Amino acid sequence: MASELQKAFGRNFLGQAPDWYKWTIVGFLLANPLILFVAGPVTAGWLLIGEFIFTLALALKCYPLQPGGLLAMEAIMLGLASPEAVYHEAQQNFEVILLLVFMVAGIYFMKDLLLFAFTRLLLNIKSKVVLSLLFSLVAAFLSAFLDALTVTAVLISVGVGFYSVYHKVASGRKSHHQHDHAVDDNVYEYHREDLESFRAFLRSLLMHGAVGTALGGVCTLVGEPQNLLIAEKAGWDFIEFFMRMAPVSMPVLAAGLITCAVLEITGFFGYGERLPDSVMAVLQEYQAEADAKRTVRDNAALIVQAVVAVWLILGLAFHLAAVGIVGLTVIVLLTSFNGIIEEHRIGHAFEEALPFTALLVVFFAIVAVIHEQHLFTPVIQAVLAMDIEIQPPMFFLANGVLSMISDNVFVATVYINEIADALEAGRIDRAQFDLLAIAINTGTNLPSVATPNGQAAFLFLLTSALAPLIRLSYGRMVWMAIPYTFVMSTVGLIAVSLLV
Repeated sequence: MASELQKAFGRNFLGQAPDWYKWTIVGFLLANPLILFVAGPVTAGWLLIGEFIFTLALALKCYPLQPGGLLAMEAIMLGLASPEAVYHEAQQNFEVILLLVFMVAGIYFMKDLLLFAFTRLLLNIKSKVVLSLLFSLVAAFLSAFLDALTVTAVLISVGVGFYSVYHKVASGRKSHHQHDHAVDDNVYEYHREDLESFRAFLRSLLMHGAVGTALGGVCTLVGEPQNLLIAEKAGWDFIEFFMRMAPVSMPVLAAGLITCAVLEITGFFGYGERLPDSVMAVLQEYQAEADAKRTVRDNAALIVQAVVAVWLILGLAFHLAAVGIVGLTVIVLLTSFNGIIEEHRIGHAFEEALPFTALLVVFFAIVAVIHEQHLFTPVIQAVLAMDIEIQPPMFFLANGVLSMISDNVFVATVYINEIADALEAGRIDRAQFDLLAIAINTGTNLPSVATPNGQAAFLFLLTSALAPLIRLSYGRMVWMAIPYTFVMSTVGLIAVSLLV
């Protein structure tokens, strides 16, 4: 009996994750107190970062919330960070939490309009190169005025819509049948090859779009959360922020779009897959069937969604309220005017975002450890001690490297506060402060596309319901980001160096 109970505990721990993964997490949990005792809190803190990245890298084996949460809880119990510090980090990012809770749910109620619009886009643009450029450019433009997480939520919703339509047909189901598109057991054998090609097709489009959010997000004061903080410290308004970033952001945008086209033409790094003819036929049939079945009430719902989409863009572009509050208005408007008043139907909209919201708060606990143990302080001090002429490019590199392993908002916050203190103390002048602020903004926004750790939009995509469907793992995302990381970082570094 005791043996069976022991086995039951083992099977329940982290559920369906492989045994080797479970034992690895157990090893981490046992090793951390020992490392803290032997090597001290700084070494233990860096080890914790590596362990958390491990859970992100194997997100398809086990959702990172559980193993990452166990590691974060242990870190707090060991004194590497306090509960108050975690709360402070969450409080500092409360607007992002509100965004995830309400905005992503709001996008859920616009999925019919998104699928309607993007299906026509997909079927009418035959060139994969043009389609990829369009995805990247539209994502960049929207991210410059909205925010990357909202744009990523749209991309995810579109991707899930396309995938579910084809997967249902490939499994022999009719449009009115209930179907679980996460299970391949019923997919016909002759559809499996096309399904893999379709997954590769969607992966490339989603990665182009995700990188596009970084290309646009760096340009404006509202593009990323840290941009607003940097602008506030520097005293820049919307126009001045754009103009100061343009010598770096515009060449990087051009280089990013060229990279997009080259990757699709060459097929390197997992790009270049075309839409299979069978999938095209299914989507065309779906469009024709949907058009034939669409009632006057359905058309009215689409019109409402289109009007609310305009309100969403205007509300965010003119900052009429916090992003999450605008998202809540989207939910209220779409459910009110489209007759969705049942609690359980509204509840489905929150299923996508809430697990990631919980994971993000766990991530804030890891950030609290970085902050409390001053893990980045030696890097900051080393860069500030360098000659003035090489400080901007070195700030760009230092911010870029740290943003790859941590949160770019946190890195930018630490660095901009440090140089603001240096300006106030007279260690640097105003002109140098402006150059370093540009380097911090571009450094945290551009090289951070290298890993899902650096940008919340990338992490959101990795941990979304879409990622396992299209087989987008941490490793594959890092691999597909390599050419973009190299080009964007190189062009950004050169542009920052030329500002001196």
